[in-house]
This record gives sequence, structure tokens and C-alpha cells, in this order.
Amino acid sequence: MTTQDSAGRVAVVTGGASGLGAAMAHEYARAGMRVAVLDIDEVRARDVAESLRGLGVDAVAIPVDTGDAASIDRAAAGVDARFGSCNLLCANVGVQQFGSIDTLTDDDWTWVLTVNVLGTVRTVGAFLPLLRRSDGWRQIAITASSGVFVPAIRLGAYTTSKSALVGYGETLRLELADDGVGVTLVFPAGMMTRHLESSAAARPESLGESILRNEDLEAMLASSPETAGDIAAPEDAVRGLLPQLLANEPYVITHGGYRDQLTERRARVDAAFDRMEQS
Repeated sequence: MTTQDSAGRVAVVTGGASGLGAAMAHEYARAGMRVAVLDIDEVRARDVAESLRGLGVDAVAIPVDTGDAASIDRAAAGVDARFGSCNLLCANVGVQQFGSIDTLTDDDWTWVLTVNVLGTVRTVGAFLPLLRRSDGWRQIAITASSGVFVPAIRLGAYTTSKSALVGYGETLRLELADDGVGVTLVFPAGMMTRHLESSAAARPESLGESILRNEDLEAMLASSPETAGDIAAPEDAVRGLLPQLLANEPYVITHGGYRDQLTERRARVDAAFDRMEQS
């Protein structure tokens, strides 16, 4: 598969109204794909879809709340009604809650895990029948985070949720291989987006306000100085993404200068094996 082969195929992007999701949607549209932009922010989703149509492709905005299973099912039905197929599903939605682990509330954990983990699981479950019915290349892309490899303090709930997605995605890849549906885990680092703003806006009122303290943000940046400068524009982060999805690569690193830290981590794991073998 090449990017030319992707023309006319259907991409679905959750969290497609801004940030990385919007950049993904534009990247796929430039390759000639038809795109469904799914987001809780329907106004911004419509703006993105209009921009995609300006690139000469069919695009639609569909509202979805990935914290609500019924909303996800309705979105999948909407994509089926509009396009009748799905070749690429990007489960990209993620919300973020800062705070030290001992100050995060049960509501904080419930919200982050429900949206980031269960939301992804439910999104894949809702769209999998449509993926299986579609012809040719089919791929699921799950947005994880560089924080899985290089954790920082004050992001415990977010990092836990993204780590869970790695286990889910790797197992999903094994289980869908015989169906011809590929699975790729995407690991972005920091980006210049409105992620914090959109996360706060998406939190249900019943769970209270999403609070961001400057001290938490400063502590997080100080705890991981190597990655604090790994900030990219979403448009730069998605360059080269589609060819890797077409090739069914298991992992995509969008950007970030943390390779040395990851190498050190692997060395510590190897050392643990050595100690086990020597005991």
C-alpha cells in the first residue's frame, strides 16, 4: 500500500476537531481519503470537516462523547450510513488531568480511565464490524503517549490510562491479525494544542471542575527536563504517519528526543533478567 492507494478510502478520527486529531484528518484528506471527524465539540468538528472538503474530499462531522457508550454506537452508525465502510479507525481521544497521585480524586480517575481506556475499547468495538465488512486495507491506530516510556510526575492518571492502551493495542493486534485488520500504537510527545482546554471542557459537570494548578504543571516539567522541550506542532507530528499505518507498523513515534532515556530503561529491564538468571 502507498499513499496513492489510500485515495477514496474512509478514515474515522475521534478527537478530530482539534490538535493531533485535526492534523491527522487533514493528512488523510490530502492523501485523498474520505474522512469522518468525530468529536464532542460539534462546532469545531464541523469547521474541520469544512476545511477537509476544501481539499476536494468528502468529509462529515459527527458528534461523539467517548465517555458514553451509546454515543459511540450512534457515531458508528452515522459513519456507516454516510460512507458504508471504514478503512482506518483512529481512536485518538484522550483527556488529561494533572495532580499528584495522592490528591487525584476517585472522580478524576473514573473520568480519565472511562474516556481514555474504556472510550477506546468501546470505539474499537463499535467500529470493528464495519472494519471487517470493508474491503482491502484496514487499520486501527490507537493514540498512546511518550509518557508510557518516560513518565513524569503529576500525570499519573493520564500515564496509567495510556499504558493500559499499550497492553490493549498489542493484544488487539494479535487477535485481529487473522482478520487482516492491522493495529498500530502511536506515541506522540508534547504538542502545541488546546488539549488542556478541550479536556476541561469535556469533563461532565457531575464530576466537578477539572483543576489545573500551576505548581503541578511546573513540577511535571521539572521532573522530565529531557522531554519538556519536545514540543511540536500537530501538523509536524503527523508527517510520515500515514505511510507507516499503510505498512501496518506496530509502533509509530511521531516526535521526541527521549531515545536515550528509553535505551536506559531497556538496559534496566535487561539487568533485571540478568539478576533473575544469576539467582
